[in-house]
Amino acid sequence: MRNLSIVAMFVLFFAGCTGGAKHGASESSAAPSPGASTYRVLLETSRGPVIIDVDPSLAPNGAQHFRELVEAKYFDGARFYRVVPGFVVQWGAAADPAVTKKWSANIPDDPVNGSNVRGTVAFAATGQPNSRSTHLFINLGNNGRLDGMGFAPIGKVESGMPAVDDIYAGYGEQPDQGLITAHGNAYLEKQFPKLDYIKTARIVN
Repeated sequence: MRNLSIVAMFVLFFAGCTGGAKHGASESSAAPSPGASTYRVLLETSRGPVIIDVDPSLAPNGAQHFRELVEAKYFDGARFYRVVPGFVVQWGAAADPAVTKKWSANIPDDPVNGSNVRGTVAFAATGQPNSRSTHLFINLGNNGRLDGMGFAPIGKVESGMPAVDDIYAGYGEQPDQGLITAHGNAYLEKQFPKLDYIKTARIVN
C-alpha cells in the first residue's frame, strides 16, 4: 500500500510541472528527425559524474526535447528537488525562474517502448495527455508499474548510479514546486541548502 500511495502522489505532484502551458521557446513539438541516433549526456553533479545514454527509438519526442534542453544549458545549476529512496530522484526546474518560464511548452506524448527499471530516465507528466515539459526523473528502483501510467523512458544511466544513489534525500518531497517555479534556486538554496544539483549537463561523444 505504501508503494501505491507513493505512485499516486507521484502523478499528482507532477501536476505542477507544466500547468498546461502551450507557449514558450521550446520547439520540441516538431516531429523528431528521421533516423535520429542515440546520444550521450554527461551530468556533472555535486555527487559526481552521471552519464545517460539516450535512445530516440524509445521515445522520440522526449529524446529530442531532452537534447534541446541540454544544448541550451537549461539544466546547469538545477537542483534535485525531489528524492524518494527506492523510487525516484527528480529535477527539471531551471536555476533561474525566467528560464523555466521560457521553456514551459509541453511536448507530445510518446508510446512506452521500454520499462521503468532501475536507472532509466523519463519525463515527468500529469495524468493529462501531452503534459511533459522540462521535469525528469531517474528510477531508483524497478518501477514497472509506471509503464502503464504512460511514463516513457528515454534512456538509461550508463554509469554513475552510485552518485545518483547518494543524492541527498533528507528533504524528501518537501520542496514546493510552485515556489520552485516562481523563485528557482533563490528559494531552494535558502530553504533547502543541502540539495544536490547539476553543475553542468553536456552532450558528449
